[in-house]
Amino acid sequence: MTPALYQRIDCSIYRHIYIVGDLHGCLSLLRERLAKVSFDPHRDLLLSVGDLADRGPDSVGCLQLLNESWFACVRGNHEQMAIDAINEENIPRWLRNGGDWFYALEHDKQEEAKALILQADTLPHILELTNREGRRIVVAHADYLSNEYVFDKLLDGDEVIWDRERVNSALAGRFQPIAGADEFYFGHTPVEHAMQFANQFYIDTGAVFGGYLTLIQLQ
Repeated sequence: MTPALYQRIDCSIYRHIYIVGDLHGCLSLLRERLAKVSFDPHRDLLLSVGDLADRGPDSVGCLQLLNESWFACVRGNHEQMAIDAINEENIPRWLRNGGDWFYALEHDKQEEAKALILQADTLPHILELTNREGRRIVVAHADYLSNEYVFDKLLDGDEVIWDRERVNSALAGRFQPIAGADEFYFGHTPVEHAMQFANQFYIDTGAVFGGYLTLIQLQ
């Protein structure tokens, strides 16, 4: 088991905080959405549910967001597949899931991408923040694998970035709140439109598949 890594964010230093669904290389769509809300990189924060790269037109550009002070991200399964492949583990799995862009890069650009992917290996699996209205918000890529949230609770990080059991049950009409926080935001599973089940929000609206990019204001 790979223990899930947790991180807390101090909301008090930001004017507005937004969260965005799976980017998958769709950097131009993100820029359009941020422009529409007059995002200010000096005062605002953007959170991501992970899966920055693969499948879309600008994987390197989206990975470069990791170096921006106004950006914070949880680890997605596509980050993990890339990390594993860079470490010579399970390269075919990454290739099957959109990682071919990396091997098509010229040497210098590939070295830059490799450094960014290795940087992604420091990403947390779970982010927690409490906004100015006092709402405790938890962000993870696929699921929080417990019915009660506790910061630093021991969970399997691989399940946090891969598991679809909760969302599949919710889509079938079976869902319940997760205790310990007010709102949970997940990506990973593409949905036609952003969906809420109890206190869980699913915001991967399939931008890279011809859907749209969901951006939600949290503060």
